[in-house]
Amino acid sequence: MNSILIVDDEPGIRESLRGVLEDEGFAVETAATGEACLKLVKSNNFACILLDIWLGKGIDGLETLKRLRDSNEEAPVVMISGHGNIETAVKSTKLGAFDFIEKPLSLERTLVTLKNAIRQRDLERTNDQLQQQLSEEYVMVGESIAMRALRKQISIVAPSDGRVLISGESGTGKELVARAIHSQSKRRNLAFVEINSAAIPEELVESELFGHAKGAFSGATVAKKGKFEIADGATLFLDEIGDMSPRVQAKVLRVLEEQRFEPVGSNTPVNVDVRVISATNRMIGDLIDNGNFRHDLFYRLNVIPFQVPPLRERIEDVLLLVEHFNYRFSRDNGKKRKQFSDEAVEKLQSHFWPGNVRELKNTIERVIIMNSKQKIGANDLPELGIADERPASSFRFPTFKEATDAYQREFIQHKLAEFDGNVSKAAEDMGVDRSHLYRRMRNLGIQQN
Repeated sequence: MNSILIVDDEPGIRESLRGVLEDEGFAVETAATGEACLKLVKSNNFACILLDIWLGKGIDGLETLKRLRDSNEEAPVVMISGHGNIETAVKSTKLGAFDFIEKPLSLERTLVTLKNAIRQRDLERTNDQLQQQLSEEYVMVGESIAMRALRKQISIVAPSDGRVLISGESGTGKELVARAIHSQSKRRNLAFVEINSAAIPEELVESELFGHAKGAFSGATVAKKGKFEIADGATLFLDEIGDMSPRVQAKVLRVLEEQRFEPVGSNTPVNVDVRVISATNRMIGDLIDNGNFRHDLFYRLNVIPFQVPPLRERIEDVLLLVEHFNYRFSRDNGKKRKQFSDEAVEKLQSHFWPGNVRELKNTIERVIIMNSKQKIGANDLPELGIADERPASSFRFPTFKEATDAYQREFIQHKLAEFDGNVSKAAEDMGVDRSHLYRRMRNLGIQQN
């Protein structure tokens, strides 16, 4: 039951409003002063507050409203007054009031305004919850050196408008990187528009990207905007660009060069300002050599290259990912969080994860939904694949520690070479303390030149 607080110095108004609202199914509290109102909101969760501007004693309604907003009170406030004027109404709105009603009160209008205020509050709460869930879905989990370096690169590149090409195996999280770049860019308050070239039939990709005019082809009964136009002023994520047909590649190249295009079946050009982030799990160099991808388009897209490491090369992040998915899927399915034994974690860390983070995510979701045990042992995990199906890699070592050391040694040496042996600059770029990098170099046997 929604609870309403009525704040008015006239007892008759308080009691008449109480009777009407209780008849409508609301729980009602009343207060005669602003001070009493502020005290009540500290111990109650009101759905809405009806607040008189002119209160006989103490602070007036406008000051009460200001203090409510300063204390981050979420309940919408509807101001009521028998001495209202435009200036007062404007001031109330600027202070955060939902609406302003003059006395004598129309009970019908008061009820409509009250219900609209509560509906608006509920919509805002739902939106906040959806935003939180969206943030959790696209969070980048990991504290390995590779992930720290990736986040550092994102923070440097995101504020620019430079085009980015993200490469990596399927399931590594290329879309997460693209969304992270967008969320830290100056376009973050606008749309993140995405299209997967591999998921759309070839004959429809052109229409999806550039839109079409009415009657452009059979079934085009109305005009439709394409992804480029929808993303005007924002970010467009072209996923799996290696699957684009030569015809579409040519049109995308032209858009990138001219920042304009013509929808299918139209001769009217559309001008756009779009930041393009693209991704692929294929070797674009091989596609170019085979004549399946335009080298000039590659150079346009590959202004700033990103490489997302496979999970097997940051295996120390597995435990963090397990706990992240454990919390998320337990909450979403109304279950208690599982406890993974040391043996289960070791088994998860020793797996090669050919499907990368997506495979691990699906594995944990399956455990949460299908296994009734609270504590998950190694034998409770689903089958994790067959060893001889593992993809080729230079990081095959008998133990997890040796594999981790090998990757870190190569990564640190690469960074040192990038900064001409300057440990301080390499540490800063990697997002670690210089002293920590020195210690790790000693442990790995890396000599400083």
